[in-house]
Amino acid sequence: MSEASQTPIEQLLEIMATLRDPQKGCPWDLKQSFATIVPHTLEEAYEVADAIEQQNWDDVREELGDLLFQVIFYSQLGKEQGLFDFNDVVQGINEKLTRRHPHVFGDKAFANEAEINANWEAEKAKERAEKGEDTSVLANIPLALPALTRADKIQKRCAKHGFDWDTLGPVVDKVHEEIEEVMEEVIQASPQQDRIEEEMGDLLFAVANFSRHVAVKPERALQRANQKFERRFRLVEKNVLEQGKRLEDCSLAELDRIWDAVKRGESKG
Repeated sequence: MSEASQTPIEQLLEIMATLRDPQKGCPWDLKQSFATIVPHTLEEAYEVADAIEQQNWDDVREELGDLLFQVIFYSQLGKEQGLFDFNDVVQGINEKLTRRHPHVFGDKAFANEAEINANWEAEKAKERAEKGEDTSVLANIPLALPALTRADKIQKRCAKHGFDWDTLGPVVDKVHEEIEEVMEEVIQASPQQDRIEEEMGDLLFAVANFSRHVAVKPERALQRANQKFERRFRLVEKNVLEQGKRLEDCSLAELDRIWDAVKRGESKG
């Protein structure tokens, strides 16, 4: 097929096949496997999210292309090993989306979004049962998710089945309880780091639950806090350099005063 008659996706599939060609392919691409590509896939997904956060739409388009290439790469590996190819991937998602949306592609009707979500979860559970997979409420929550995001998903799954507080008070009480348990471990005569880590994990899990109860995505909230801290700290650095000094030359009290001035400046802005 000539290049002019190819669709863009056909051209991309051909480029991928050429990169993996044993005779003329790229050495780096040739040595990759499903496992070695995973870190790159995660990185590309984060770069898409970052471009969207920055509302840089040219970058979003470019990063989506990089993410699509990851799918193409996995599909090429699957084809080489006789497992699946790109068409199988596309056909699979087409069939799944159609089956999981009977109110759109069929004649089923739901009264509200809650019923739609319940049907979606029921279809997923049915699919897992048919495949002989884990049918737990907590099945198929990826281990590779950022920990706060995974905590949020775990808690939402449990909440859908009634395992949740229905008022905010006990949620907040749990956060305070976990803080106290962290401190109990910290002030031991011989603190055990494993125990401190365990209790700190419980605290973070409780904070993630608090976030969910006030309709805040914990991962996004922490990302915003990171960005705010970085922005302010860079201004602190700038202020110190303008005084002809280094951070190391300043006392903590001096740095705190500059930090407070930066905060006041932002609030006035």
